[in-house]
Amino acid sequence: MERNLATAADRADYLVELSNIACQVNLGGPAPRSLHRLHLVIQALIRLTGDRNVSVYLVADRSLLGGRREFTDPADARMLRRWVTAGLVEEVPDADERVLEIAGMTGIQVVTGDHYDDFRLEHPWIQGNTWQFLKPEPARGGTVRLVPLDMGHRTGAEISKKMELSALKKQGLLTPARKPLVEVVGRAWRCPEQRCTLYSVHRGGRVMLPRMRQGLPTCELHGAPLLDDGTRPGAAQLKVVVDGQCVARYTLDEGSQTAVGRAPGTADGIALLALLPSALAARVSRRHLVVSVRGGSVVVRDTSTYGSRMRAAGRHGQCGPWEQLPPGANRPFRPGDEVELAPGLVLTRSGRRFPAELAGSWQSEVARRPLPPGAAEATRIMEA
Repeated sequence: MERNLATAADRADYLVELSNIACQVNLGGPAPRSLHRLHLVIQALIRLTGDRNVSVYLVADRSLLGGRREFTDPADARMLRRWVTAGLVEEVPDADERVLEIAGMTGIQVVTGDHYDDFRLEHPWIQGNTWQFLKPEPARGGTVRLVPLDMGHRTGAEISKKMELSALKKQGLLTPARKPLVEVVGRAWRCPEQRCTLYSVHRGGRVMLPRMRQGLPTCELHGAPLLDDGTRPGAAQLKVVVDGQCVARYTLDEGSQTAVGRAPGTADGIALLALLPSALAARVSRRHLVVSVRGGSVVVRDTSTYGSRMRAAGRHGQCGPWEQLPPGANRPFRPGDEVELAPGLVLTRSGRRFPAELAGSWQSEVARRPLPPGAAEATRIMEA
């Protein structure tokens, strides 16, 4: 197998995300981690190309070797360590980012089972890609076959949701059942180091999520356990979209009530006049909508002369049919939902969710999926 490993990406025929392949339990037996799966992939590439000397460049997360005890065969961990030392595996903190960097620059085909949903804003070339990614699948006789992986198109809401999940996972804020630790995510934190503002919800801008270490929320910079600073205030982001292009974004705080229209006439309102061509602005009421944020949820109310339409984001991010908004009635306004003020002018929520919405979203997702082996018991222990 080593003769097929390249020491540089520009010398390889294929790029393999080793962390993803080594952990695919549907390939080559139930072991949590196994290099035998790489052997099966290389054999599949040989059959696909007819070249016994086909070469692959391996990229792996540092955590793959860090979890060496999960290799059923201890020889695999020793072999992987030797490959890293010999330059046959590029070991990086985040293999996904490095794989996409190489693939984007070189056009090399990638063997992986990952759809990279959370990287599509940074790497838009992934959207609709049907040729550059190959997915290993079980085949007869314990072998593996490689099939083209259609990356499809993801909506902004789907991408944001995946990015949120990745952020929580990275910080150790997901249970084995893929549920967020609501008691951590839903709280505000502060570092005991007085000059540290990484977690301060009062400083404005993006607030870091705490990292869980030994069961405690911990400061990323100072390594000290964080202090509970009360309930985390919510924030929702609205986007103004004109003819399919986002022209402005606004952040609404918990407890706010914001008028949106041509010229709402209030200091905290969202005035659209300067963003719109005159013909479109004429079809928007001075005070068209009111968006309210209460208790971690967002509602919208039509207050216009001309009326508004709304459509809700479905489970897979595709919006449903347009429905007329009843005048004066509050309607839930969830991530991905769209409100049309006039033809060509849409107000939508970004995929960023409140802590309460995150919890509800992931709990609903868990209810639709079987838990991985051992997750139920692990979750029971963590929640006890």
